[in-house]
Amino acid sequence: MRILSVLLFSFALLTDTHINVHNPSPTQDLYRSVEDINRNPDIEFVVATGDLTENGDRASIEAVKAALDQLQVPYYVASGNHETTWSESGVMDFSRVFGDSRFAFSHNGIFFIGFNSGPVIRMADGHVAPQDIAWLQHNLDSVAAAGDAPIFVFTHYPLRNGDVDNWYEVTDVLRQHNVQCIMGGHYHRNLIFDCDGIADVLNRSNLRGNDTINGYSIISVTDSIRIYERTPSAQATDLMTHWLSLPFGKKTYGPSIDSLRPDFSVNEQYPNVTRHWHHALQGGIYSTPVTDGERLYIGDDIGTMYALDLKTGKTRWTFPTGMRIVGSPAVSDGVVVFGSANYNIYGLDAQTGKELWHLTTNQAVMGAATIHEGVAYIGGGDGRMFAIDIRSGQVKWSFDQLNNYVLTRPLVYANKLYFGAWDTYFYALNLADGSLAWKWNNGKGNTKLSPASVWPVAADGKIFITAPDRYFTCLDAETGEVLWRTKEYKVRETVGLSEDGKTVYSKCMWDTIVAIHTTPHYTTLHHTTPVTRWVTNAGFGYEHNPAMPLEKDGTLWVSTKNGLLLGMDAETGEVLWRHKIGNSILNTPLPLSATECIFTSSEGTITYIRVK
Repeated sequence: MRILSVLLFSFALLTDTHINVHNPSPTQDLYRSVEDINRNPDIEFVVATGDLTENGDRASIEAVKAALDQLQVPYYVASGNHETTWSESGVMDFSRVFGDSRFAFSHNGIFFIGFNSGPVIRMADGHVAPQDIAWLQHNLDSVAAAGDAPIFVFTHYPLRNGDVDNWYEVTDVLRQHNVQCIMGGHYHRNLIFDCDGIADVLNRSNLRGNDTINGYSIISVTDSIRIYERTPSAQATDLMTHWLSLPFGKKTYGPSIDSLRPDFSVNEQYPNVTRHWHHALQGGIYSTPVTDGERLYIGDDIGTMYALDLKTGKTRWTFPTGMRIVGSPAVSDGVVVFGSANYNIYGLDAQTGKELWHLTTNQAVMGAATIHEGVAYIGGGDGRMFAIDIRSGQVKWSFDQLNNYVLTRPLVYANKLYFGAWDTYFYALNLADGSLAWKWNNGKGNTKLSPASVWPVAADGKIFITAPDRYFTCLDAETGEVLWRTKEYKVRETVGLSEDGKTVYSKCMWDTIVAIHTTPHYTTLHHTTPVTRWVTNAGFGYEHNPAMPLEKDGTLWVSTKNGLLLGMDAETGEVLWRHKIGNSILNTPLPLSATECIFTSSEGTITYIRVK
């Protein structure tokens, strides 16, 4: 295709608006930009590249749409990590409100495409889901087949090492095509990166910050790509600062020479670690499977529940829900229970996949399920925790005093149900009737510091949790009294219990696994003090993935955010071996024995590991 030198048009790019219905300033900034764009007849469309809301809540998403709907030109939106990380609502409501979280269109002979690059429902590196990569490949192949038009790509995160864990999978697709550049935000300032040979342009946040007036970007396309920072003004052409020009024309990319691609050489050091089988689903996986000893049950980001043969990994049945499954299922007495973003909680026949019942809630269900004595416990996005008879699907009780959604797997212990929610509180409910026994808050009013992702554990009359506030906390199971709290280890939302109940484990933010006695060695008048069994530098780097370290038959199984799994001696903390599966999130593992374990990843893979 010949690029016309007279091809002249401009579009605006808005990013990182961070609308919060409780804070008027970002909304004022967005409306100011919208009004300014409407005054400029040269702007032909608008692209918005994520973090459009602060918390991803429905009200804020709708507020963004109300503002963008005032534009007198078409606009296109892609989601950011603040839409997909902090709110159950943002994960699905972004698409419900805007119609999609990605876009593709042509304008003046140029193809524009944007998609999500943020993590889903957890702190983690950016990630492009396998179904989005497949969608990207299909669209770009179609463009190439129709004449190889120039392509502009839009993401929130830059597609580079340290920002997006599987950046190379995306750039491998982009490098096959006539991609002019990648554009986005995330860093709140004007920057340009080289992402595997492709220019990746980051733009300023729409927020005013420390200035009196906010700003946004205008991109003009002629025989070059000229990028301006625009300060809203009554004069359409005033207060524009040109900060970058890029060549515009036919782009060809040779083989990638980026040296930062993942290194799998660690696997050669431990040949005793093998993959019994490896299975890839069509969508990403953000949960832990369960097994009844014959089959493995797991849901994916597309919304399909799978039953896989435990020995071979072959699919035995599937059950489509149409919307993503994030929470881990539970299985007992031939019934599989799980929730879906389609607002439903399901009970399926474990052998056949036939639906036995479903319960419709008021919002997406992202919580993991627990089954105890024929009753399933699972939290929803509508601020309720449910107790459901697994045979009939009848609700035995529901607790409706939550102020945000539930993500965690609830714990049954000492006739109570324990769980955290994204409303800053950790709850204890009476198992018999769901009444509130107590609730505890870490003193933080910020919902992002809630003890909501951790799977709580219990031993010796104590509940152990961790949270994004980086504290390890021990609570009295009966009263909720704080027995001890320590920030010594800088833990994140990871905790696991030894099979004998004598040790609790946690991943720390940098390289370290810590093991703490559940029964302290000494007690003062007012509190107990944690006693460390061992601390091991396991060398996995910075870590903020809420995946629980779990022990089975003396082996502690640990998963990380960058596809590395570790086997450790649970008694001594010695690292026995390492194995790298991919470069993306490994979820909480499913240990089968001291030498066998199942791992799932956000790349959509399930791997059965054996250690000789």
